[in-house]
Amino acid sequence: VQLQESGPGLVKPSQTLSLTCTVSAGSITTNYYSWTWIRQPPGKGLEWIGCIRYSGTTYYSPSLKSRTSISRDTSKNQFSLQLSSVTPEDTAVYYCVRWVETNLGGGYDYWGQGIHVTVSS
Repeated sequence: VQLQESGPGLVKPSQTLSLTCTVSAGSITTNYYSWTWIRQPPGKGLEWIGCIRYSGTTYYSPSLKSRTSISRDTSKNQFSLQLSSVTPEDTAVYYCVRWVETNLGGGYDYWGQGIHVTVSS
């Protein structure tokens, strides 16, 4: 399984950041996977943004929920992130990640290489 992020590396303040993750090998609708966006700002830890489950249900971080939308295109085996009204604080490396549900709870098993997004005018 490979996950590959794509999108612009530079976004202007107040605009919408749009990223897509293309998944190879296996359908994003397969039980019991959740397809996740995580980011890491410079010098900071990982921050969970949100996910879309195999069923299509979405979950978002409460701190980002008002600005975040995660969707999917099953025909292309892709899922996408849109983050609106960005500020320089949204500058980060953005990762798409697969979460697998197990009897013990689950875990992240595959990560994309990450894409660096800078918010600047």
